[in-house]
Amino acid sequence: MTVLLFSLIVLVGAIAAGLIGSLTGLGGGAVIIPLLTVLLGVDIHYAIGTALVSVIATSSGSAAAYVKEGISNIRLGMFLEIATTVGAVLGTVVAAYVPTNVVAVIFGIVLIFNGINSFLEKETGKAVESSKLATWLKLPGTYPTSNGIVRYGIVNVVGGFIMMIVAGILSGLLGIGSGAFKVIAMDNIMKVPFKVSTTTSNFMMGVTATASAVVYLQRGYIAPGLCMPVVIGVLIGAILGSKILVKSKVKNLRVIFAIVIMLLAANMIYKGLHH
Repeated sequence: MTVLLFSLIVLVGAIAAGLIGSLTGLGGGAVIIPLLTVLLGVDIHYAIGTALVSVIATSSGSAAAYVKEGISNIRLGMFLEIATTVGAVLGTVVAAYVPTNVVAVIFGIVLIFNGINSFLEKETGKAVESSKLATWLKLPGTYPTSNGIVRYGIVNVVGGFIMMIVAGILSGLLGIGSGAFKVIAMDNIMKVPFKVSTTTSNFMMGVTATASAVVYLQRGYIAPGLCMPVVIGVLIGAILGSKILVKSKVKNLRVIFAIVIMLLAANMIYKGLHH
């Protein structure tokens, strides 16, 4: 395979990764890692390093658009980012001691259950009453819909915060899966509206991925020649995704999210069992 053909395949795959990552709040790693390792035979460590760079690009590309539209909850994202950043650093440290194949299988199973739950979940449109802690931290907010501005409440702040530490550990340990757990934590545990949870996850992921990427950079696992077409493609996909999400129905986004995390889960379990 020529360098040009290799770069073109990576570019097209990265556009798809950016689009899916932007719509679901999962980041580009769910597509980039299987593309590089399974299809193109790239070493898993370099694939994870490139995926982390792609997540930073997805976050930069789509988060700017979502913040401008007023969908992302910046205050909630910054608060939860404390947990994910701590988790990401912990994950990269324990990666040397924990058998990642066992972790991959366990969290793959957890993701399947959450994927099924996303299919069954209905967007009620009823705003929950905010908990005292959420109100004290000023986390509730508003977001624009076709029917005007909608105000929403937030509950179970402590549960969401703990889940975010888990999400950060996964980011450092596996290079994938972090975005899925962030959306699940905000959507299922904290009862944040789905569009707000996916867009806030996009906003947060860049910081978490940067914490992990620094470690991979120090270990020499980030190759500029590989990262360049990925970053370009992911940025194109992320900007396209941000335009689509604003006009999308929540039900359709839930279906896309569920399908992607179930594929991600199947990939994690397969890798874990064949490690």
